[in-house]
Amino acid sequence: MPTCLAVLGSPIAHSRSPRIHAAAYRVLGLDWRYTAVRCGEPGLAAFIAGRGPEWRGFSVTMPLKVEAHRIAAALDPVAVESGVANTLLRLDGGGWFGANTDVAGLAAAVRGAALDARVTVVLGSGATAVSAILAARDLGAERVYILARNVAAAARLVDRFSGTTAAHASAPMRVEYLGAASEGWDAVERPTLVISTLPGPAAATTTLPESITATPLFDAAYDPWPSPLAARWRAAGGLAVPGTDMLVAQALVQVRVFTSGDPGLPLVKEEAVLEAMRAAV
Repeated sequence: MPTCLAVLGSPIAHSRSPRIHAAAYRVLGLDWRYTAVRCGEPGLAAFIAGRGPEWRGFSVTMPLKVEAHRIAAALDPVAVESGVANTLLRLDGGGWFGANTDVAGLAAAVRGAALDARVTVVLGSGATAVSAILAARDLGAERVYILARNVAAAARLVDRFSGTTAAHASAPMRVEYLGAASEGWDAVERPTLVISTLPGPAAATTTLPESITATPLFDAAYDPWPSPLAARWRAAGGLAVPGTDMLVAQALVQVRVFTSGDPGLPLVKEEAVLEAMRAAV
């Protein structure tokens, strides 16, 4: 029986993960099947519990990342700190190992685009916003401003991450909540990067000051592209970078987890795998 993997989420039909992962396993010479399965948060635990031993692991997308973290019997350090998991790997003794590859993926994509994260504005306060804040910290952010409608969620992010320090940093990062995007832009001081974690419809009507489009936008959205926010950014003459590089970079770390259990262990033929994954997008 072939080894099975899947990406879980709702909605899920738009996901490019099956083609990206399939490209990786072809290069690695692995006869693994990777599919997309629609699954809502209330049904995640039951779905996973009902999979047989041929199921090796799962990629987990919205809205399941917090629930995946709860289900996991063991977690990698990034999942522990972030409180979310986007990857589940079956453990030999039973249960699931949860990892967060979004942080590494987002950081790699921002670094690859040569963007400056010293003063980062994060739009949104959900699971992807958590990863954006931690990625910005890893990239040397001194300040992170959060613009989001959910006051309680944003306040929790400030409490959890303001004053924390990256392993290679000399000073702690400051995180501030400035209110919703319709009201908080005026308090943003000389931003170097905007990271949007908003879904397309939510970002379509986000208020933008005329000057902000001089700052590069990294938009975690990628389908469709340009997203409504990126289209507005570009129309104003600004630079908007799509989330496809993040999608590929975090998937590469997922492949590491699925093959070795270690998100930090490079793959055999990793450069060839990465090239194939990018081509699949």
